Amino acid sequence: MPPKQSQENAGQSMASATSSDERGAVYVVAVPIGHADDLTLRALAILKSVDLIASEDPMLTQQLLVHHRISTTVTSYGPVNVKEKVAVLLQRVRQGARIALVADRGSPLIVDPGARLVAGAHALGIPVIPLPGPSAGIAALTVAGFPCESFHFLGQLPSTGLHLSRSVTAALKKEVPTVAYGTQMTATRALSTLVRLAPRRLVVAACNLTKPNEVIFRGTARQVSRRLCGVQREDITIVVSGRKQR
Repeated sequence: MPPKQSQENAGQSMASATSSDERGAVYVVAVPIGHADDLTLRALAILKSVDLIASEDPMLTQQLLVHHRISTTVTSYGPVNVKEKVAVLLQRVRQGARIALVADRGSPLIVDPGARLVAGAHALGIPVIPLPGPSAGIAALTVAGFPCESFHFLGQLPSTGLHLSRSVTAALKKEVPTVAYGTQMTATRALSTLVRLAPRRLVVAACNLTKPNEVIFRGTARQVSRRLCGVQREDITIVVSGRKQR
């Protein structure tokens, strides 16, 4: 049996090794797309327990935290100086901090600048843990009534006329539904292009999902375009049916 002193030294060495190899974690946390109570119980627990929340929109995140009585510190992540912010965040995680990455709404990295942080964490061997939850695109698909065993995600609709027209034209050629995020302006332009190219194609415009003023329009491109015209909406998700679903 080794001397007591040797056992103590071995224990100290092991503790030291554990401390130097300690790593935190990055939690990729989905937050509500509108209704604050759509935050999952697991996400609620993580946001309360982490050392820091990195947010695309700290002011919006603070509103969510206040609603749920969470006092965790929030820092800005994107859209500018992302490279520098990632370096700082990763250094904190390497020192043992647990950081939650959140988007302004919905799931991080979906039309969101979070990829650099997640990729950096993977490169350093830092655990990256997903907490799935709300997504405007998936929510719109579930109420569209189109077959969606597979679908095409376009992302944010282009703001320029030429790129927007090309994106809509490409969507019309797909045999599966196409999902896109738009503003009032880009969604209106996209529907106008659809009316010109395929006025009878079935379309869904899901506006302000989960908010008190939520409204969902479904019909042909011409019908939806008319119903959306003149209606002010903050967030619009467009779902265009596939070629075989007309």
